[in-house]
Amino acid sequence: MTPITEVEGRRLALSNLDKVLYPASGFTKGEVLHYYATAADVLLPELRDRPVSFLRFPDGPEGQRFFTKNVLPGTPGWVRTAEVPRSEGPARQILVQDLPTLVWAANLVTEFHTPQWRADAPGLADRLVLDLDPGPPATVVEACAAALWLRERLVADGFEVFVKTSGSKGLHVVVPLVPVASARVSAYAKELAVAAERALPALVVHRMTRSLRPGKVFVDFSQNAAAKTTATAYTVRARAEPTVSAPVTWGEVAECRDLGDPGRLVFRVPDMAARLRREGDLFAPLRDPAGAAGLPRGGA
Repeated sequence: MTPITEVEGRRLALSNLDKVLYPASGFTKGEVLHYYATAADVLLPELRDRPVSFLRFPDGPEGQRFFTKNVLPGTPGWVRTAEVPRSEGPARQILVQDLPTLVWAANLVTEFHTPQWRADAPGLADRLVLDLDPGPPATVVEACAAALWLRERLVADGFEVFVKTSGSKGLHVVVPLVPVASARVSAYAKELAVAAERALPALVVHRMTRSLRPGKVFVDFSQNAAAKTTATAYTVRARAEPTVSAPVTWGEVAECRDLGDPGRLVFRVPDMAARLRREGDLFAPLRDPAGAAGLPRGGA
């Protein structure tokens, strides 16, 4: 029998709570839901007002995975949605605005992905994201070195710069912006990636070509395109272990680079409660409009 729970006045049917999603650690679906519910105070502000795309993995990371942006069949009527532009015409996507919606979506076993713009201003980016993806044998250690160079360059351009783990192999460098067309952000982000490759040719590559990437950090600027999304801060990832895309401090990034220990920037669901008590929400200042800056007039 599927258990029914009430979350802020909404009745939810939660299924298969004992199902093991991560066999290597024995981590269950119930534990994933518990994490999302207890991390709601930091996750919901990252999701709120942004159309959500879902990467679903109901049988665990080794099972079938499918990515969806459209409103899911069976979505409760009380879940808020927003119309968003698509190349093929307008469509509706889900907005995760509150705890009941978060728990309902988590019950579907999802990674949460969001664009760099809000539903009330489609295509006007209020964030810039650089996805630093190390190609083996490079690791997050090399990504840290690239991130620190990019931070210095972005600070010189007048930005406040934040960083999180991708929850996979690399890092996401994130900058708050005065809202501006996504196309302009993409162009500036590409200039930054090219500049990083020019300054650090043995470390960085800005092109996606697979043959160029072994041992280097691919600075992926493409996630700034209006149609693209990025794994949301604090989401659980569909990896072998229940890793989290966790905001980190620049001190932690420098320490990982200096010690050469990629394990220092791996955070799993069981690590997060103590980490949040200790560090708080490291992305809270990112969401303060007072910290946003405009794009520079010149090039990167």
